[in-house]
Amino acid sequence: MNLEAPLTIRSMIEPVIKRNGGWVNTHAHADRSFTLSPDVLQMRKTCTLQQKWDALDRLKSESTEEDFYRRFCQFFELMISQSVTAVGTFVDIDPQSKDRAIKAGIRAREHYADQLIVKFANQTLKGVIDPVAREWFDIGSQMVDIIGALPKRDENDYGKGSEAFDIILGTAKALGKMVHAHVDQFNQSLEYETEELCRKTIEHGMEGRVVAIHGISIAAHSRQYRQRLYDLMKKANVMMIACPTAWIDTPRSELIGPAHNSMTPVDELDPAGITVALGTDNVCDAMVPWNNGDMWHELTTLATGCRYDEMERLARIGSVNGRKVLGLPDLPNTDFTIQI
Repeated sequence: MNLEAPLTIRSMIEPVIKRNGGWVNTHAHADRSFTLSPDVLQMRKTCTLQQKWDALDRLKSESTEEDFYRRFCQFFELMISQSVTAVGTFVDIDPQSKDRAIKAGIRAREHYADQLIVKFANQTLKGVIDPVAREWFDIGSQMVDIIGALPKRDENDYGKGSEAFDIILGTAKALGKMVHAHVDQFNQSLEYETEELCRKTIEHGMEGRVVAIHGISIAAHSRQYRQRLYDLMKKANVMMIACPTAWIDTPRSELIGPAHNSMTPVDELDPAGITVALGTDNVCDAMVPWNNGDMWHELTTLATGCRYDEMERLARIGSVNGRKVLGLPDLPNTDFTIQI
């Protein structure tokens, strides 16, 4: 009987990822990872995403710098155990967390510096329009590697999403930093945030320095609109991060539109020439309690959800594309040949 190891998709793809610099997790919220509790699980059941933006205030306010440090260390060790070599994580820097989380993150990054490259972005759950939130945005922008954005907060609160884009992109340009922006998260054809991000990127002269995160509402639009958007993304050289597990639980809706799921349409974005990378998003917290931060699971979910079987392209999405999205230098002599 031949008991040789059977051929699996994982046995074909993962060695290629490791050969080309290892996994890259381009989007996470490590400061909130591993915070499950009865209260947090109840929050998951009773709050919408928008409500969680404020419901998390107590957790953040009561977390000490040592609490944040422990979470960062647990998250970084989880990544290292999977042969992840680089991580991009948002960090809450706002009136609740103040600078405790980012200080803890910097300490943890130094501790694991010989095993993991870490890039920080400032999360703006309170937006950038409110004066106190803006103060912490400005403080955080000086402390991170990448300017983070959640323009939907300011659009919801003040109808000033466009102004928020201007503040975020203007700050990034002045500081010479990239932008990572949460956009089109709610799987609705009413959302046009990726398009607005592209237009603002061109307006501010930030082509090639801006990354959209999630973009699941793109699939809710018509094919004609999607093709126009991909052309605009290429013109603006805006990249995309997909976090498949984070949005697979999108609630049912009675809105009418093209038949689609809650996946970032990587099967269209990647062939269109858009740089796509992979992220875990939240891990074991109020936002995504079911996610355990498994990079292979994220890639599998993405490939199956999008019916995208281009294995060499998927290996790039899990590795070198992530380096580009984080602003890291290209690796020499990459080889994405799949052995079957």
